[in-house]
Amino acid sequence: METATKTKSKNRLDQLTWTWAPKSERDAGDAVVKNLLLHWFPAKVKIRSLAWNYSFWLGTVSATLFAILSVTGVILMFLYVPSVERAYQSVKDLDYVVSFGSVLRNSHRIAAHLMVAVVFLHMVRVFLTGAYKRGLSKYSNRPLNWILGIVLLLLTFFLSFTGYLLPWDQLAYWAITVGTNIARAAPLVGEKIRYLLLGGNEIGQNTLIRFYVLHCFFLPTAMLLLFAYHMWRVRKDGGLASVDALAQEQKREKVTPPKSKTYSLLGLATKSSVQVDYYTVNNEQHEVNSSPHLIVRLLSVILLTTVVVLILALFVPAPLEEPANPSVTPNPAKAPWYFLWLQEIVTDTTIHIGNFTINGALVGGIILPGLLLLGLVVWPYLDNSTQSATGIWFHKTRKWQNIIFLVLVLLIVIFTIIGTFFRGPYWEFYWPWETWPQTPLPL
Repeated sequence: METATKTKSKNRLDQLTWTWAPKSERDAGDAVVKNLLLHWFPAKVKIRSLAWNYSFWLGTVSATLFAILSVTGVILMFLYVPSVERAYQSVKDLDYVVSFGSVLRNSHRIAAHLMVAVVFLHMVRVFLTGAYKRGLSKYSNRPLNWILGIVLLLLTFFLSFTGYLLPWDQLAYWAITVGTNIARAAPLVGEKIRYLLLGGNEIGQNTLIRFYVLHCFFLPTAMLLLFAYHMWRVRKDGGLASVDALAQEQKREKVTPPKSKTYSLLGLATKSSVQVDYYTVNNEQHEVNSSPHLIVRLLSVILLTTVVVLILALFVPAPLEEPANPSVTPNPAKAPWYFLWLQEIVTDTTIHIGNFTINGALVGGIILPGLLLLGLVVWPYLDNSTQSATGIWFHKTRKWQNIIFLVLVLLIVIFTIIGTFFRGPYWEFYWPWETWPQTPLPL
């Protein structure tokens, strides 16, 4: 009787878990079809797509961080009060009154900063591997997905930026002041953009409510929808660009594609079509079942990312300065760290020639970043490197493209470091070991 009960319990457990650990090829294929969570994966995946050293799984890390932000953000919404009178105190209560509130807030902030960095690195990886180039598949449109990725990067910036104000402390208040002042420099529409963001001419209750609603609803919704479309396009493009490199290698080796069953209006055909030929080139030795191979790696990345965020949350506290005070300006007042490179360029492009001044906010804050963004959008259509460069790290035909891109990335990183560690009162340059002079406080 006891043995029968154990067998029955084991059978029930197998019914719940068989899709995650299939015992046959048929089970592996059925797992993707019958499991809602696995249904958006292909039944089989190229082994090369699973390589750690190709994509570093940065897309999965970004998605995991967004999930962590969503979960912690929903919980924080129950504890945070979006009011200029109570916002600061509600955040302070999280740190000192609410059980595990500091870990919750630290996790949210750290995940936000990590997401900005990881999404940026993901874009760098895509460029350096030429993964934005149109694929071999008839319906491939990777340039469009590259543009979607740029939009997702911008949404990540703005999602973090809108959340920056919510603690309503001095750091948040003046960081938003600097950021919106840069936006003000946009020709013709600058003042209107700033007024729209602030809900008036100065940062106040209207600003806090607008940033709160943008941060908690509109931007996350847009991010989720675009991310879903971004992933769908990866499937439509035939998977990661490393698959294109594999197809090119097999064509050079003159591998004979196996006969494939395809369906037509007249019934079953056994000859490979032009559409399926690219995907059926010697697939058997280069493919594995998504369940469990892809799923195991996916869960490993999700688990590792979550553990890293929690460990950092235990040892890296989220800052909380004095309550926001419009009459006391910190010196220096700095933008959020991911916009410090813009603040540095604004300073470097502000030039005084006698009574004439070149507006650095316009040149360094609007024009140069705008040209950089435009260049990123149109570059996939200007790249004339060979198709064999798709999905290959630092391909020789893309040498100068990669060098110029890396120089720009390095400049952004350098400007960010300078703005973070080397700028002191009145935005003067100071070495880290130098003592900042005491600046008088306003009366």
